[in-house]
Amino acid sequence: MDHFNYVDGVLHAEDVPLTRIAAEVGTPVYVYSTATLTRHFKLFQQALDWTDHLVCFAVKSNSNLAVLKVLGDLGAGMDIVSAGEYARAKAAGVPGERIVFSGVGKTAAEMRMVLEGGIRQFNVESEPEMELLSEVASSMGLRAPIAVRVNPDVDAKTHEKIATGKSENKFGIPIAKAREVYARAASLPGIEVVGIDMHIGSQLTDLEPYRQAYAKMAELTRALRADGHNIRRLDMGGGLGIPYRRDNSAPPLPIEYGQVIRDAVGDLGCEIEIEPGRNISGNAGILLSSVIYLKEGEGRDFLILDAAMNDLIRPAMYSAHHDIVPVTEQAPGSPVAPYDVVGPVCETGDTFEKAVELPALGAGDLVALRSAGAYGAVMASEYNSRPLVPEVLVNGDQFAVIRARPTLEEMLGRDTIPEWL
Repeated sequence: MDHFNYVDGVLHAEDVPLTRIAAEVGTPVYVYSTATLTRHFKLFQQALDWTDHLVCFAVKSNSNLAVLKVLGDLGAGMDIVSAGEYARAKAAGVPGERIVFSGVGKTAAEMRMVLEGGIRQFNVESEPEMELLSEVASSMGLRAPIAVRVNPDVDAKTHEKIATGKSENKFGIPIAKAREVYARAASLPGIEVVGIDMHIGSQLTDLEPYRQAYAKMAELTRALRADGHNIRRLDMGGGLGIPYRRDNSAPPLPIEYGQVIRDAVGDLGCEIEIEPGRNISGNAGILLSSVIYLKEGEGRDFLILDAAMNDLIRPAMYSAHHDIVPVTEQAPGSPVAPYDVVGPVCETGDTFEKAVELPALGAGDLVALRSAGAYGAVMASEYNSRPLVPEVLVNGDQFAVIRARPTLEEMLGRDTIPEWL
């Protein structure tokens, strides 16, 4: 469910017509719904209300400070993968004790920064990382709380570029080696073992891979406790998928996902952490765009938008689908025709979707690319020297620009020409 609906023939974000945002902010522009962010976060809270838990929003999916503040004020923790994301979480008012540091390439400088600022735990991805973390923490007179990320070698049955739980992926340590690694962790002076971490992928639409992975986590928890480790926290990862197509069956609900966790590890008495990102922010955002031209081609027509692959790279990078809808609602029975919806970037890959059935559209008409609130603005670039797309947050009948579109002068001003040129 989201809060983007037609009202009096015009697509609205909550109570704000998208035509108004386009007129005042310009296009392309990302638009987020506070009500949708709130609803989706609360569904995960409810799914785990049977135990002590922390729902940590995956900041990499949408790192805008206003979005993080909305969720942080609701009690969300943050799952971060860089010093920059840590700084964003803190700037949004989230305390260190609600921040979990994941990622395969943490540097000593990043470790020191978050230890100084406060951190709930490090999700350690390798033995060299654990050794370095111990050295950094010891030099500061601290012990770093850790959960070792364990790779269960479970196929998440998702896109190959976002699968993370198979033995061939770069993430975590092999589960067969876990007891050896935990024994080493216990011997390091700057390390405090607090739990286990596991994350098998993103955009999962089937609960069975979770069942397989979490069964292995439960078994490992019992084995590590038998070895003398105080395993009191389980980070179950995230990755639950969202419905990118409105015409197909919906992925499992958070309440069903929560039940899988309860069935697998509910008897262990551990605090549970999860790291949803896409499932909270994905359907809470759209990319609003204007048609520049309708171009008639050989056997096909092209709808050329002012949004491009640099603004939303998921279709080009993952062959991902986003429903594309007109902002002005079409009357029932209105004729439609197939269009290839493309952007102006000089790449054939700058194609959002082929053969999209849409009503007659022309220059100046508005369209919305749905389900763009996750991995949209955060992956945007200035390719072709196109300024970064702005972001807007809607709350009821009001909206605010939460990241402005840079001017060409601001974009050029970041470059420096040496004096000797």
